[in-house]
Amino acid sequence: MYVLEVPENQGVLDVAEQDAGLALDYVGPYVRITSAAPIVIDRRATGCRHAVWYSAVAGLENSVVTQHDKDALRVEAR
Repeated sequence: MYVLEVPENQGVLDVAEQDAGLALDYVGPYVRITSAAPIVIDRRATGCRHAVWYSAVAGLENSVVTQHDKDALRVEAR
């Protein structure tokens, strides 16, 4: 999963960084978040408002979004 590295998305990145099961690396202006297990990010933990939350995913690589609602974002391998 790719997230654009901008101040609005920092809450998503902060939560991802705290999860030991996730790996973050930088690809240009994006942060690529990868994991052997599904990626699950709790919206409330990010502090993101709904508009930012629903626009945080910039791209996917060999994966699919299986949940993206007011509670959580879940990305799983395709």
